[in-house]
Amino acid sequence: MKKNLRLILGILSAVWVLGVSAQQGNPSMSQYRLGVGDEILIEVFGQSNLSMQSRLPDVGTINYPFLGELKLVGLTVSEVEKTIYQGLKGDYLVNPSVAVSIVEYRPFFIDGEVKDPGGYPYQPGLTVNKAAALAGGYTERAARSDVQIIREKNGRQTSLEVEVGQMIQPGDIITIPQRFF
Repeated sequence: MKKNLRLILGILSAVWVLGVSAQQGNPSMSQYRLGVGDEILIEVFGQSNLSMQSRLPDVGTINYPFLGELKLVGLTVSEVEKTIYQGLKGDYLVNPSVAVSIVEYRPFFIDGEVKDPGGYPYQPGLTVNKAAALAGGYTERAARSDVQIIREKNGRQTSLEVEVGQMIQPGDIITIPQRFF
């Protein structure tokens, strides 16, 4: 009876933790793929020795207890949760409750006709206009059309021409062009 109660509580905890982590962030970021520079928090309910916070290094892997080296770059948060859950299930834990969240996204970069070009911390919901505001605002010669974003997708960099209301993503490189009178 006591064992069954623990199992039921474990299952309910897992459902709650996974449900909360899936609801975090904005819906457009639900399929966000981790990249170098993202900082993540891995929590295993009731197992403090398996919980850790780590910034993804250049090689894109972390060393996780009992599972060894895990390649996380390119995975979504839910894919990382499943990977760790499957690795811990059976050998170490009966039914692990795993939650992964992004503590800090990798920075975005903005250059061209802004007052203070450079790299800035990403925040969900940023548009090109908001990114320019973080960079001190547009210069008087800034064109607000033909803005270029270089974005990595599936390991390849692509160039996009966007409007200033376009949402940006972590790791984007935004170029604000100069207008000609």
